[in-house]
Amino acid sequence: MSRERRPPAARPTARSVALEVVRRVADEGAYSNLALRAALARAGLAGREAALATELAYGAIRHLPALDRALAPFLDRPIAEAPAEARAALRLGAYQLLRTRIPPHAAVSETVGLVSPRRRGFVNAVLRRLAAAPPEEPAGVDDGAIAARSGLAPWAVAELRAILPAEELEAAAMALAAPARVSLRVNRCRATPEAVAEALRAAGVGVEPSPLHPDCLLLERGAPAELPGFAEGWFAIQDPASVLVVAALDPRPGERVLDACAGPGGKAGHIACLVAPTGLLVAADASPARACLVARTAERLGVRAAVLVQDGRRPALRPGFDRALVDAPCSGLGSARRRPELLWRADPAELPALAELQLGILAATAELLGPGGRLVYSVCTFPRAETEDVCDRLLERRRDLRPAAVLGPDGPAERLRLWPHRDGCDAMFIAAFRKEGAPRK
Repeated sequence: MSRERRPPAARPTARSVALEVVRRVADEGAYSNLALRAALARAGLAGREAALATELAYGAIRHLPALDRALAPFLDRPIAEAPAEARAALRLGAYQLLRTRIPPHAAVSETVGLVSPRRRGFVNAVLRRLAAAPPEEPAGVDDGAIAARSGLAPWAVAELRAILPAEELEAAAMALAAPARVSLRVNRCRATPEAVAEALRAAGVGVEPSPLHPDCLLLERGAPAELPGFAEGWFAIQDPASVLVVAALDPRPGERVLDACAGPGGKAGHIACLVAPTGLLVAADASPARACLVARTAERLGVRAAVLVQDGRRPALRPGFDRALVDAPCSGLGSARRRPELLWRADPAELPALAELQLGILAATAELLGPGGRLVYSVCTFPRAETEDVCDRLLERRRDLRPAAVLGPDGPAERLRLWPHRDGCDAMFIAAFRKEGAPRK
């Protein structure tokens, strides 16, 4: 008896990879950067195909709420009730039709070819109707219109409106939704910016220095782990805003420093290099998995860190640190350039609980500082509940803390906001405090 032969599996394409990533992010809550990296590796895509997969996946995820609204008139039920396979294909096809220059016939036919035969007629009919009658781009400067154009949730646009001048509102929203360049922080314990830049250019990678910090390099392209010098620990993959967080902490050789929320380890690796060879960095995180990432990052960078798993609100440490960093868990809106689902996934109802967590970690960490110690608070987001409000409440709770200056692109300030449309980096909030009393000698 002969066995029935199965047809050979189709070769992965840019669109099939993008379809998988859109489905996993939208339906399973996956992180786009991790899902895309894994999908590209499994498919073995590189070069132009990998670039197209990235554009399609990130673009569809970035504009997912607007794509769903555009598809709604052509569906007889909410898109959330459509079969998962068809739902992801409709979103991917709608992105190509409405947000790219891909010819409509190619966008429809190539997308329809990705779904199973039983779903093709449905996906084909909806996409063809959308192609024939695309919605108009929303006009106006209200929160909903800016949200539709940028992908940023309307409530987050309203937060921007409360913080920024009116003339910067749309530019800020669009910049938060725009893809970010690859950014490196050179590990000065292993290399120099000049040597790393020369090695990258020799490998055909375009490089330019970041205006925000001399240790940062901006790349035109490149898979970080495949770049020359990665395995040797010459650099960490880090946005310039994160490098400025450590600059605000200003750790010195020989000091004892605590990184209270250290995972995945980029800032911890930077601090460890700066306090070497006689200082000590304690890198703590509540997540064992993230603590393991810190240890691996430190090993690759060739720096020393004492890694600890603990709840930052109930630390298992004795006081006496010279400096401490709380780069706290947050809504993450400021890093949406690399994880576009954060534009719409963040829930404003969760902000009060996040603020309580942030305040709890800050207050407990302040207790670990010696007299004269410096505490830095940072979050890669911008809502007031997680930024100014947390700082105000900390000063009310900890009467032994005083605001301290942070040096930013426009000079010193007690509280610093960085923005992609102004500074070319992630949106970051940084504040510093000094604990009263004379520092130890």
